Amino acid sequence: MRFVWAVVAFVLATLLIGAGIAQRTVFMGPTAQQAELNVEQPSPFVLVDGAVLRENPGQQTLLIRGDGDLFAAYGRTADLEAWLADATYTSITLDKAGATKSALVEPVADAESDAPGESDATPTHAPTGDASTESPAAGEPGRSPVGSDLWLDSFSEQDQLITDMQLPEGMSVLIAKDGTEDAPTDIVVSWPLDASTPWVGPLIAAGGAVLLFGLVMYVLAIRHQRRGRGPRRKGPGPLPATEPISVMPAEDRERIEAAPTDAAPEPPEPSDPSAEKGSAPEKNERRVLTPRRARLVLPALGVTALMLAGCSSDSWPQISEATPSPSPTETVITPDNQKPPAVTEAQASRILEEISTTLEEADAAGDIELAGTRLEGPALAARETEYKLRAALPDRALPAKIPTETIEVLLPQATDSWPRTVLALSKDKSDDTVPPVILTMTQADPWAPYKVSNIAEMQASTEVPQLAPAWLGTSLITESAEAFLTLSPDELAGAFADLVDAGDASEYRADFDPATIELAESIVASRGAVTQALIDNGAAETSSAAFDIAPSADLPVALATLDSGAIVAVSLVDSETITPTSADAVIRFGENAEAKTLTGVEESANGVVTTYGLQLFFSVPSQGSTQQIRLLAVHQDILNVEVIK
Repeated sequence: MRFVWAVVAFVLATLLIGAGIAQRTVFMGPTAQQAELNVEQPSPFVLVDGAVLRENPGQQTLLIRGDGDLFAAYGRTADLEAWLADATYTSITLDKAGATKSALVEPVADAESDAPGESDATPTHAPTGDASTESPAAGEPGRSPVGSDLWLDSFSEQDQLITDMQLPEGMSVLIAKDGTEDAPTDIVVSWPLDASTPWVGPLIAAGGAVLLFGLVMYVLAIRHQRRGRGPRRKGPGPLPATEPISVMPAEDRERIEAAPTDAAPEPPEPSDPSAEKGSAPEKNERRVLTPRRARLVLPALGVTALMLAGCSSDSWPQISEATPSPSPTETVITPDNQKPPAVTEAQASRILEEISTTLEEADAAGDIELAGTRLEGPALAARETEYKLRAALPDRALPAKIPTETIEVLLPQATDSWPRTVLALSKDKSDDTVPPVILTMTQADPWAPYKVSNIAEMQASTEVPQLAPAWLGTSLITESAEAFLTLSPDELAGAFADLVDAGDASEYRADFDPATIELAESIVASRGAVTQALIDNGAAETSSAAFDIAPSADLPVALATLDSGAIVAVSLVDSETITPTSADAVIRFGENAEAKTLTGVEESANGVVTTYGLQLFFSVPSQGSTQQIRLLAVHQDILNVEVIK
């Protein structure tokens, strides 16, 4: 019977293990479904609508084949259409029946007509005058999509490009080569299918258990059989013929009884060796499983363990775990008709790294044109002066680089039009000596890169006001904000200038915090140092010094905060004029290497004007608040030294 159970177990184990293996082999279905996108009319760009990629659930895998350099990028559909507004491209979308269709889209005739995704109040921006972004004329090279700040992410490969993505609603994909050649037309999108086999593991495990049971039954059956067929004791031989019993004489019997009782017994006669060898043992000792029999069980265990080890997580039933309760967070209500943020966190990090890398290269080479691709306004003017000084003074320290290791604060403008502005606060966690940097960068149009206009170092122990999350964005304050701010952005720079010039008598002194007042007093102290230097050099009677601070021509940048306040970036120009008061007097620069380098002379008979640029970031509270205007960051650069003609 044990043999029967063993055979049944072996057959059942074979069926179970075979069924488990078959699920991962012969019964295994396709792991993905594919759709080939037909491009009927080739063009330099192919725009694949996000609905085509979301036609089936799951992660989307995009396969592009072609000759040479291949490029793909994804971003907001409205942004991609705006970037393509002046170009011919092929659009691949879904029709009402759910089938893909392609159509050739021609550029808009009027460069000032509304681009897709823009509001009626904001006209389409034509490409800027930069040669790298101008619309190509007939026969000229097209505009390359590589390196644009508009993409959320981009990919470049040779001959074949494969990338995985999962685009939400409102996103699309741009495919191209270099903007001049026709884009590749061999485009395939695939989606994963559910190829999990949750019963493979249980079937193989059950088969292994049944196989082990069968081996045990087989060993027990062999053991039982051997015990039943073991050697047996031999029967007695033929009996001798019966003879009459003789009676022992009485004398002999008495002599035997009189023998001593303690005599040693005589040794028994040796028994027949052949009979002893064939006799069975009187006691049956317990038998244990010998190593030879154990070796029959080990292969079964090893094979089962190997098969189970090769089973992935999708070869077992997945038991859902309890979802942990989320911790309470501050609620941010999204306003109706909220526009998307100008950049995402990953996009801003990539842009900031590219800006920092470009500026490091420009600083090392003193290339102001290269710096101009990433700077504008006060930041570019300060860099231009710095490069002039470094050309004559090679020992002069390089400008501080923009840290990109961590973006602690990101406040993008929520808009679907241009220009777009982003505020960022970044720091270098690995080097505490590098101060955190706060900056504003602006993208003028869909074809332009982001450029930094205001940049300054954060003050020690400065607290940033409560800001909207990066995924929500905020509004750019472009008009007078007297109605809801303590001071409007247009008045802020002038109020600080009045604080410097008037001191305690300034009408705005009570509006600013102690850090701002301390900065104003330090500027006044530097003016006093210049006047004292004239006295110390005996030039007080032959020359005079005048000072002036005023807002620059650059417009302030103001972004709203959650508490109805705003972060405002302003720039000012601080002038220092020294003129001779005697016709025989001249102003000598002495050891002032900066003045000699920027003017090209060593003295001036009419006087000299030195200008400094101040870039300030303030936190301005809402009107009616008891808080003061707080200084967040400050940066000062020398802008120019010129002689008076």
